[in-house]
Amino acid sequence: MASRPQQRKRRSWLLVLLLIPFIVLLIPPLYNFRDPTFIGIPFFYWFQLLMIIITALITAIVYFGGA
Repeated sequence: MASRPQQRKRRSWLLVLLLIPFIVLLIPPLYNFRDPTFIGIPFFYWFQLLMIIITALITAIVYFGGA
């Protein structure tokens, strides 16, 4: 029974990881630039695509972490 609250506390910290991409993408001045380009794609677009991959990785970490 004693391990129950400890496990829930660990889960809540894992769920906080999901806020990182959400908050980053809510602040467009952080990534609203044309340069640097990647394969001719402006930073604004490839950064958002990169965030999709990062979000998927964070979601997998949270899922397999037991949250």
